[in-house]
Amino acid sequence: MFEATELNAQHARTEKLYRILFGLMAVLLILPVITILTVLVVRGGPAISFEFLFSEPINGMTEGGIFPALVGTIWLVSVALVASVPIGVAAAIYLSEYAPKNWLTRAINLAIINLAGVPSIVHALFGVGAFVLFFNFGTSILAASLTLAIMTLPVVIVATRESLQAVPQAFREACWSMGATRWQTIRHVVLPNSVSGILTGVILEVSRTAGETAPIMFTGATLFLPFLPETVFDQTMALSLHLFTVSTQVPNVPEEVQYGTALVLIGLVLSMNAVSIGVRTYLRGKKKW
Repeated sequence: MFEATELNAQHARTEKLYRILFGLMAVLLILPVITILTVLVVRGGPAISFEFLFSEPINGMTEGGIFPALVGTIWLVSVALVASVPIGVAAAIYLSEYAPKNWLTRAINLAIINLAGVPSIVHALFGVGAFVLFFNFGTSILAASLTLAIMTLPVVIVATRESLQAVPQAFREACWSMGATRWQTIRHVVLPNSVSGILTGVILEVSRTAGETAPIMFTGATLFLPFLPETVFDQTMALSLHLFTVSTQVPNVPEEVQYGTALVLIGLVLSMNAVSIGVRTYLRGKKKW
């Protein structure tokens, strides 16, 4: 019969210690999120009502609702996704499946990494120069969304490329041996098995796009509009800018309005993420490997 030695007991104690340590680290990561959500629900929950969600701000934005800002945020996120996801996925396909391993590819990868680290205010100034002035889109949803799309493009590219590279090489070789072209292999085998990873990039993009303030402040969002946008060339309100305004620029705003706006913003992001996670989980469950 095997009998544990002192060395085995020491290893077991060390293993238990590290398990406790990593568990505490996980709790420390989750605790701030739970705390923030709890504070928002407790302080902002009383403000949430049908009138708050589906009416306009009144009395200098000290009363009323947030409907124009809510609709504007959905506009900005949707147009940014439409602009960035196809380009990001196409770029990732090229870098993963077609690009040769040379200095140019390495330079492109370095540029993508650097683009991800550019501060949002710099993206805002770029958006003003490129989309508002050069392309003459004016301060509009289109200019703001394209600025957000450029800012979040590296997230989509990196997540998609990692997902493509995770598909086993044997899948590609099996298709090639059957006479399929490279594009047919990518379209019918590689991409379907990478959708769950691509959606991860989309989730991260939605989270960042909905919460940004500086890029949209200079390119398309406004403090107050008495009407809803009808086209991408209109200006719009946005939840992030509205929250900044009622928290710092407008006096005598009830605290529950501020926290209620933040709660709706978090809820909108979580709802969009939940849909993407649900689709990702469903598609991941259909994988055969």
